[in-house]
Amino acid sequence: MPKMDFLPVILGSDDNAYGMARAFHEEYGIRSIVATKGHLLSTMHSKIVEKRIFERFDEPDAFAESLLSLKDELLGRADKLLLIASNENYVELAVRARPVLEPHYILPFVSEQMMDDIIFKEKFYSMCEEYGLDYPGTVIFKKGMDPHMELPFGFPAVVKPSDSMRYFNAQFEGKKKAYIVDSREELVDAVTKIYGSEYDGTLIIQDYIPGGDETMYVLNAYCDRNGKVRMMCLGHVVLEDPTPILIGNYVGIIGDSDRKLYDQYKRFLEAIGFTGFANIDLKYDRRDGKFKIFELNIRQGRSSFFVTANGYNMAKYLVEDRVYHRDNPVVYGDNEVLWHGIPLKILVQYTTDPKLKAQVRRLIKEGKTASTLYYDKDMSLIRRFKLYSYYKTYHQRFAQYFKPEA
Repeated sequence: MPKMDFLPVILGSDDNAYGMARAFHEEYGIRSIVATKGHLLSTMHSKIVEKRIFERFDEPDAFAESLLSLKDELLGRADKLLLIASNENYVELAVRARPVLEPHYILPFVSEQMMDDIIFKEKFYSMCEEYGLDYPGTVIFKKGMDPHMELPFGFPAVVKPSDSMRYFNAQFEGKKKAYIVDSREELVDAVTKIYGSEYDGTLIIQDYIPGGDETMYVLNAYCDRNGKVRMMCLGHVVLEDPTPILIGNYVGIIGDSDRKLYDQYKRFLEAIGFTGFANIDLKYDRRDGKFKIFELNIRQGRSSFFVTANGYNMAKYLVEDRVYHRDNPVVYGDNEVLWHGIPLKILVQYTTDPKLKAQVRRLIKEGKTASTLYYDKDMSLIRRFKLYSYYKTYHQRFAQYFKPEA
């Protein structure tokens, strides 16, 4: 078999990992290597990935050692190895291990210094201030401070960790990605729960921007090895997952376009010299007509397959840049395809905004829909059955947890 130009090595085995593996398979017809700690449904019974399981893969020493143990075999099959991370923890592990990994792998991520400036939200909001990006009213809260303190804004408020990577590894009962608190008592309870775990980092308390899921937007971008933006794609969120541990994960996104927003964030990303995939969460604040940023993820997001589904294959931008060193013109997404991470029937049922619901129904009728895990070229009988059984649980989850915005 002739040697390939490149091989993707995807870290993790969740929906995000499968979405990238599918993008590589759609564009280049190749199977990705999935290096991970264990099996997750998303990449089980799949013909488009090769699984490599490593114990303690989420620990720094074992992580680097595991990837180094693969390099000789994989470099015997391909000239270049591309690392792709599917969650915050793997991004951090890869970036911090750059000195030992980079001689053998291409790491399309930001520098360690920039990573620290972005992942610690108190630093990131200072960056937003410097570059004129709108963000919600914010209080930086450190362990030991009095949660009964007066806030410069009223309730409801949002409580979330500043260090999302460290929080990712904290396990405790009632854990949520973010807490929406309606009173001081709920604020105290959330702070107490979080600091009762191994998480001892800073918390962010923010003004809650009114509006339901339909006011959320997600902006994905790819910045090349020279810090130049090559692709931007905006998505209008239809619905979020109401499951407490998964709050903030999108389950329905429609491709959108906003040139003013594209220009603003292109200037920002290029000004800071960002490289790799950027995944930006925004909420439209009807009170002042501004899009306000919540966070910038230094990787593609869990739902970022919506970009590929809208016609902008994410794998292609990475390969064009890092493998072939082609400086292609910037592409601005403007297609309108509905990506869904739950059954369409549930999406229609729980979409509360009338205009958005009509748009969802129209796109379904026109056949302009896509789902990450349902890939026609990778649908064995057992995989189809497992996916059907998993998605069926969403009926119960929405019935139990969904609470529409008042």
